[in-house]
Amino acid sequence: MRLAHSPIAVIVIAQLFGTSLWFSANGAAGNLMQSWGITEADIGLLTNAVQLGFIVGTLTFSLTGLADRFQASRIFTVSALFGALFNALFALSADGLASGLILRFAVGFSLAGVYPLGMKMVVSWDPDRAGHVLAQLLGMLTLGTALPHGIRMLGADWPWQATILVSTLLAVIAAAMIWTLGDGPYLKRKSGASPIRLGRVLTAFTIPQFRASALAYFGHMWEVYAFWTLVPALLIVSNLAQPNTPTLSGIAFLVVGIGTLSCMLGGQLSQRFGSARVAAFALMGSAASCALFPWIPLDQPTWLLALLLFWGASVVADSPQFSALSAKAAPPEIVGSALALQTAIGFSIGMISIQLGTALVGIMGMTIAWLLLPGPVLALWALAPLWRKPPASLT
Repeated sequence: MRLAHSPIAVIVIAQLFGTSLWFSANGAAGNLMQSWGITEADIGLLTNAVQLGFIVGTLTFSLTGLADRFQASRIFTVSALFGALFNALFALSADGLASGLILRFAVGFSLAGVYPLGMKMVVSWDPDRAGHVLAQLLGMLTLGTALPHGIRMLGADWPWQATILVSTLLAVIAAAMIWTLGDGPYLKRKSGASPIRLGRVLTAFTIPQFRASALAYFGHMWEVYAFWTLVPALLIVSNLAQPNTPTLSGIAFLVVGIGTLSCMLGGQLSQRFGSARVAAFALMGSAASCALFPWIPLDQPTWLLALLLFWGASVVADSPQFSALSAKAAPPEIVGSALALQTAIGFSIGMISIQLGTALVGIMGMTIAWLLLPGPVLALWALAPLWRKPPASLT
C-alpha cells in the first residue's frame, strides 16, 4: 500500500520518529552524568530546556497565527529537519551542561512545529473521529518518548552519542514522510471567517467547552512529563533496577511505552463512551497510582512493577482526548493555534513539576509520587462539566 493511501498511518509513524528527539538525551542520562560530571537535577535542567524551547515555539506559532497561516505539513517538515540538526549538534559538539542546554532548547523549539501541527494534520484528514485518530497520534508520541530508552537498551555498549544520533536519523525520515503526504482536505478556512490576527487565539478560552478541556489538560500536564522524566529514578529508588544498566533502560521503555497501548485503547473507547469520560477514567487511574506507589513495600517488586506499568498506561491515555475535545470546541480556522497555545501553557506547568521532581527525588524517594498527585485530581475537577454529560453529547 502506498503511503498516500493511509494518511493517518503516515502521520502517526512520522510522529513516532519525530518525537524521538524529545527524550533522546534522557535515554543516555547515566552516561551523560558520568561524562559531564552532572547530577540528576541537571538532567532535569536538560529536560526542561527542551520543554522551555517547546513552550517558546508553541507560543510563537499560536499567538502569531503561524500555525494556521501556512500548510501544517510544511511547518512539520521544516521543524523536524531543524530538530534533527540541533539534536545531532548536541551529540557531536556539546561538551558540557552550558552548551547542552542551548542545543536542547533549540530541539524543543523545533518540536513545537512537530507535535501540535501533527495534531492539526490528523484532524484535517479525519475530523469526525478526532478522539480515535488523535489517540493514535499521541500513542506514537508516547512510544517516541520511550524509544530512546529502548535504543539505549539495545545498544548498551554504544557511545551515548550514537543513541542520540539514531533519533536524528528518525526525525529526518519523519520530515520526508510528511513532505510527501501534504495536508488533509478538512479544517480549511471558511469563507467570511474572521481574519487570523495577532492574539485572536485567546478568544478560544471564552468557549466553556474549550476552557474545561484546557484546564483539565493543564492538571494532566503537571503529572505526565514529570512522571516520564522520573521513571528511571523511580525504578532505582524502588530497587527494581540499578543505575546505568540495560535492565533500567528496558523497564523504563516498558513503563513509558505501555502508554501507547492505552492511548490506542482509549481512542477506541472514546467512540462509544465519549472523550471526556475516557479522560476522566484515565485520570482516576493515574491519581490512584500517585497515591498508592509510596505505600508498596520494597520487598514486593512484582506489585511495584505492576503499579508502575498501570501508572504508565493511565498517565497518558487521557492526553489525546483533551486534544480531541479542544479541537472540537475551537473554531476551525484557529484549531492549530488553539492547540498550540493549550500545549504551551500545559508544558509551562510541567516544567515546574519536572524541576521539583528531579531536585527532590533524592530526598523524598518513593514519596515523590505524591508531588504529582494534585495534577490528576485538579484535572478531574476541571473536566467534570464535560464527563458528567450524557454519552450522546460527548465525542
